[in-house]
Amino acid sequence: MDFSQNHIEFHLEQFEGPLDLLLHLVHVNRVDILDIPIALILDQYMQALAYILEHELENACEFVAMAAQLVLIKTRMLLPKPEKDEEDPRSNLVHALLEYKLVKETAPYLSRRIQIGRDSYLRPPSALPAAKPAAYRQTSADLERAARNIGLRIHRKAPPQASAFQSILKADPVRVEDKIADIISMLTDAGSLKLSRLYSVAHSRSELVAIFLALLELIAQRKAELDEDNATIYSAGD
Repeated sequence: MDFSQNHIEFHLEQFEGPLDLLLHLVHVNRVDILDIPIALILDQYMQALAYILEHELENACEFVAMAAQLVLIKTRMLLPKPEKDEEDPRSNLVHALLEYKLVKETAPYLSRRIQIGRDSYLRPPSALPAAKPAAYRQTSADLERAARNIGLRIHRKAPPQASAFQSILKADPVRVEDKIADIISMLTDAGSLKLSRLYSVAHSRSELVAIFLALLELIAQRKAELDEDNATIYSAGD
């Protein structure tokens, strides 16, 4: 299709219908599809329609119907607008053009997918082998042992009873500061202490931990030091 100011060369076989022709006119005139200048597009469309009616009358039905719709839209746009807001007379046409544009742009992709599918060959599904019946060789004693083992595992995963913590909860806390004072007193009297002897006087795990922390604190403060075997502690003054 070649445009001049008053002449149009038109070949109907280029277009699949009136929407295709309208979309082409919108494109070549470089106008916004959401704001179509109906007067311009209608004038060019009518030139195309004149060619159709003269040369390809058997395909003119849809093009004539679209021409009537364009004339109606132009007429409605020329009429005075009512006081209340009214829908744009071009809205239905714009919606149809947008949908057609989307379909036209998607068509090449779908065509390629059809081509790929046509050239692909799928292997028919294979028959699955018949399932063999399971052979059970377990006896009632095996089932009883399995049930007992499950019960034991559940019991091991269960949280301990509150009574298991009674000895810890009832034990008096041992202060590290008190143990530091005790160790300094013993070192002052004896000058050195065997660690084995120092730990042997502990009556609880809490007391053992307190003694250990007290030793670390005394060494860090350089108030005591260990021998090379880490078996005896001396007063730092000796």
